[in-house]
Amino acid sequence: MIKNDLAELLEKKANFNRTKAVLMVETILDAIKKALLAGEKVEIRGFGSFRVVPKKSGFGRDIRRNRQIPISGGWRVKFRPGQDFKKQLKQQSIEQA
Repeated sequence: MIKNDLAELLEKKANFNRTKAVLMVETILDAIKKALLAGEKVEIRGFGSFRVVPKKSGFGRDIRRNRQIPISGGWRVKFRPGQDFKKQLKQQSIEQA
């Protein structure tokens, strides 16, 4: 699913025109992005939460030259599914088994 797919769903379900639906999706995603960049946790009840966590620095391996390469630390976005979403995932995995 891509951003246009989300806009299309808004267009159909909420009966918005295409321009307004795209603007709404972009506004929501920008708000989430700005909150994460500010170090805030973004929680969407029933779906899950996003937060920015530090990534450890370490070493990787260059297999062509057989030597270690330093990998700098940084930041990454971590997603944790909500309880309702976890239940749905668990139920789906049981049904597929």
